[in-house]
Amino acid sequence: MTMPAPPVNQARHVQIRLPERELTIEYLLLNPEKTSAPLLVFLHEGLGSVAMWKDWPAQACAATGCRGLVFSRYGYGSSTPRPRAEHWPVTYMHTQAKEVLPALFQALGLQDEKPILFGHSDGGSIALLYAAMYPDAARAVVVAAPHIFVEDISISSIEGARQAYLDTDLPARLKRYHQDPDSAFWGWNNVWLNPEFRNWNIEEYLGSIRCPILAIQGEDDEYGSLEQIRGIQRHAAQTRLCILPDCRHSPHKDQPERVIKVMDEFIRASCL
Repeated sequence: MTMPAPPVNQARHVQIRLPERELTIEYLLLNPEKTSAPLLVFLHEGLGSVAMWKDWPAQACAATGCRGLVFSRYGYGSSTPRPRAEHWPVTYMHTQAKEVLPALFQALGLQDEKPILFGHSDGGSIALLYAAMYPDAARAVVVAAPHIFVEDISISSIEGARQAYLDTDLPARLKRYHQDPDSAFWGWNNVWLNPEFRNWNIEEYLGSIRCPILAIQGEDDEYGSLEQIRGIQRHAAQTRLCILPDCRHSPHKDQPERVIKVMDEFIRASCL
């Protein structure tokens, strides 16, 4: 019997083919009926997923008039979990940008799109890498609390997250957003605390980005200093900065309306 397709606003799954494996990726399409509207792709942070965004992508798409694509990376949400013995390499974000995003777009029939990328934290780094590796593929990039190099404040906060995962109910709380919380948490935490990761740096890529960039960061970001977004602007002069007071590492959660307003103004000025 053929099962009915899930509702449009419900997460689905698609198989993607990479050079060394096939993966199942959880995804959600927003406003797919707006076929002529720009596509806004949301790339989550190191512990994110489709569910963890909640309804913020829908609000952002409604405000900007865009279609949306939200997805959970490998190891997150209800996408293929990371095997327990697998340790991600230092270049895992490069792989996401170079191989996984193009494969996902191909599998969803979006390979001819020129999307606007919205990336938060690790997702912001992946968005920047994609725009650098495929300079003609992105219409614009919006990054919130991205990383372009590793700072002591980042490592300190990630060490704190590790202790919280071991000592508190954090695993149970993450279970609401991930099929396998250990897959999501340890995949992210182990690579960031790998001593080799201290030399991770993507500044050399930024000068290759041709599209407009909006870089957003909170003044109270516990995972990085404002040098992260200022560094983007130094290497890519087309970057517009938005520095938010009373805001920590998740601008779209701490100041959701402000972020949507700034993003809407940027998209209308740069992309429409």
